[in-house]
Amino acid sequence: MATSASLTKINTRIESGEKQISRTVCNMKFILLAVFACVAAAAPQGYEAPARSRSDSDEVPILRDDRVIDDDGRYNFDVETGDGIVVSESGGPSADGGINSAGSYSYTAPDGTPVHVEFVADENGFQPQSDLLPVAPEFPHPIPDFVLDQIAFAAEEDARRAKEPSNRYGAP
Repeated sequence: MATSASLTKINTRIESGEKQISRTVCNMKFILLAVFACVAAAAPQGYEAPARSRSDSDEVPILRDDRVIDDDGRYNFDVETGDGIVVSESGGPSADGGINSAGSYSYTAPDGTPVHVEFVADENGFQPQSDLLPVAPEFPHPIPDFVLDQIAFAAEEDARRAKEPSNRYGAP
């Protein structure tokens, strides 16, 4: 059975532990408050969102919005807006469970350039075509025959060496 002295020691230890926990919680609260103060001080002051090119009151009318969705998953839509955007797309389910689609879109770029893009999207990915898309340059000149002969010779030599036993260190 516990004596009153041992109970007093236990109570003293419990009170000491509670004080230590209370002190730790207080320190954590202080650190958290300091972190929030630093974040608030580092935030940009007087930030304004970028201005929109149109005012909020400018509404762009939808001139055409034709949509057809068939029960078998095929679809077709044509949309045209008052600011010159035209989108046309049709598609349907593919054999592998994806969606194949094809269509076009056009608009006027901010610099006034008319943009027209035709596309196909299928198992090979999105494939746009437009005069405005960059094209890789052609190879600058034909490869001379002696270079092609050397490349073929090196390939034959590599294949022959792969069949021969090796004389290198550690080889059987």
